[in-house]
Amino acid sequence: VWALHGERNTVYLAGSLHLLRPDDAQLPPMFEQAYEDAETLVMEIDLDDVDPLQTASLMLEQGTLDSGKTLRQIIGEARHERLAAEAERLGLPIEALQRFEPWALALQLVSLQYLRLGFDPEQGVEKQLERRARADGKAIEGLETLTEQFGALDTLSYEDQARFLDLTVSEMHELEARTDELLAAWRKGDIESLAAMLSDEYRRFPGLYEALVCERNRRWMPKIAGMLREDGDRLVVVGALHLVGECGLLELARQQGLKARPVR
Repeated sequence: VWALHGERNTVYLAGSLHLLRPDDAQLPPMFEQAYEDAETLVMEIDLDDVDPLQTASLMLEQGTLDSGKTLRQIIGEARHERLAAEAERLGLPIEALQRFEPWALALQLVSLQYLRLGFDPEQGVEKQLERRARADGKAIEGLETLTEQFGALDTLSYEDQARFLDLTVSEMHELEARTDELLAAWRKGDIESLAAMLSDEYRRFPGLYEALVCERNRRWMPKIAGMLREDGDRLVVVGALHLVGECGLLELARQQGLKARPVR
């Protein structure tokens, strides 16, 4: 958690993990401090306004292939064969997945794998804080809409989407170890390790991380800077990897002359 100080308020920037295991879900002390200070909770999207049925409908609307196209045609036979084996392991019949765009299917596979590993979105940082904010009567806001969030992936070319899906399939069995490594660095506030993880992913697929991280950070930063000209402290919670690296929010803040100080 880092603090940006305006003339009349403080904006806290907190890096989150969207899913945590129930037996390891307690938030670090600096989150407690920032939450207690803040009048408003700001997340990537306003979870307080998100309807699960609306989310599913939007995913179906944006994540369905145009008529006449099939997943097999989009990703190619070799990738499709690897996907079929992984989908079967997770209990998904491959023929029922043919109308999904590759990015939407990649998200489904990762979600299912996380659930199998015992990670729960209800125990993630955002959901914990959202429940507390509602109970405490604090305002809840979002930096973007769900449509914009899905759009970051939906605008990728089919070839990039196919690569994203193939990368997801190839890394499914490394997901637990990689997430545990990320979790350990997050709990220690080890920004160097977090930055190294993001750098590794960026080198493997720069187009994806430009769309998912850099472009969104550039859209968010003016909104965060604007909060410093308002009254009332805010806690801004985004995925931990949005904070670090050359296009991370901490670096973008520095470029605007804003000093982010770690909360201890």
